Amino acid sequence: MIWRFFYTLAIRAALPFVVLKLWWRGRREPGYRRQVAERFGDYRFGSERPVIWLHAVSVGEARAAAPLVRALQSEFGEHGILITCTTAAGRETVKQTYGESVLVAWLPYDTPGATRRFLAHFRPRLGLVMETEIWPNLLASCREFAVPVILANGRMSERSGRGYLRWRFLTRPAFAGLAAVCAQSEADAARLAALGAPAPKVTGNLKFDIAPDPDQAAAGLEWRSALGRPVLLIASTRSGEERMLLDALPANGTDALVVVVPRHPQRFDEVALLIGRESEAPARRSQGAMPRPTERFFLGDSLGEMAFYYAACDVAVIGGSFAPHGGQNLIEACAAGVPVVLGPSMFNFAEATRLALEAGAAVQVGNASEAMRVALGLCADPARREKMGGAGRALCLAHRGATDRHLELCRQWLRAAARD
Repeated sequence: MIWRFFYTLAIRAALPFVVLKLWWRGRREPGYRRQVAERFGDYRFGSERPVIWLHAVSVGEARAAAPLVRALQSEFGEHGILITCTTAAGRETVKQTYGESVLVAWLPYDTPGATRRFLAHFRPRLGLVMETEIWPNLLASCREFAVPVILANGRMSERSGRGYLRWRFLTRPAFAGLAAVCAQSEADAARLAALGAPAPKVTGNLKFDIAPDPDQAAAGLEWRSALGRPVLLIASTRSGEERMLLDALPANGTDALVVVVPRHPQRFDEVALLIGRESEAPARRSQGAMPRPTERFFLGDSLGEMAFYYAACDVAVIGGSFAPHGGQNLIEACAAGVPVVLGPSMFNFAEATRLALEAGAAVQVGNASEAMRVALGLCADPARREKMGGAGRALCLAHRGATDRHLELCRQWLRAAARD
């Protein structure tokens, strides 16, 4: 308790600087300047129905939650679904994915007052937090309000686990306060148990249950057919990766179109300028025009269209893995039947990476130069591409079912809450 007191003091002392950072980020992402009062627990809307609350911090978690949210809406139609986010891109993804079928709000800052106001306002019957979102005051307030919280699609890398252990005097009570834990793998379950989580259950990865959007996939296939040449996709890149990957491309010798899709929308213009230094200013997805036959690059500057980009490409290089960021989701590419090339840093997707490598759906390389060599080789090898793509689809089919396992735990806790 004493450690949470000092943690709360630190949070409160940092809040003025956090708000200034929000305002600064709002220059490029206006969403950060909207509904700021919600971050302090002041909400101007509610639900007339009992609420199931799910927290998805950003884009990846919002997408991963989709099969679970759809299942909750189908089975518990008498409940409203509230989804909270932390980032502007995550909130926009929620709106694009679910429209008006869910409520969306900012998660409050982790102070006792803000978290209590949040819970007192929405009165959720059940809470689910996606992947690795542990907030000591929030979970303490949930216990105070008798709101059971499930860690959904839980993952814990070795590096993150070491970080939590260093602060175990603060985080261990938070983990122990979870009602249930759904872990992606045995390794995740073991690390979460070591941190104090109660009896983690291995339920699998919800991302295997995500089916590519059929309309986007059809549009991507049509786009690639109209293009008439190989497409190399560099997907979900982080700052600095575009330069190292583009520098590794040969100056000539390939007619492949290189499609670059940055991870964060605030970097679209920055990456367009970077690509423009390599050649002429790139055609952009947001402009709707097809790239000309002489163009080498195309900028994927749209949100929520990864199914389009994966259907439109022959090979996908996954960003976030060439700098020490831990990678990005490779399962979407596997589900689309696309061969995957990964960099060395995939610790946030360790289990999915292991499975994809063992299945022959992915290749992992040590650096950007090797990635471009392997990817261009695959562009020129249709037989190998077909084999890897088939392995990716089979992998995703074999590992579906996490949604049903999550849903069973939700049923148990909602029944218990109804009895209380």
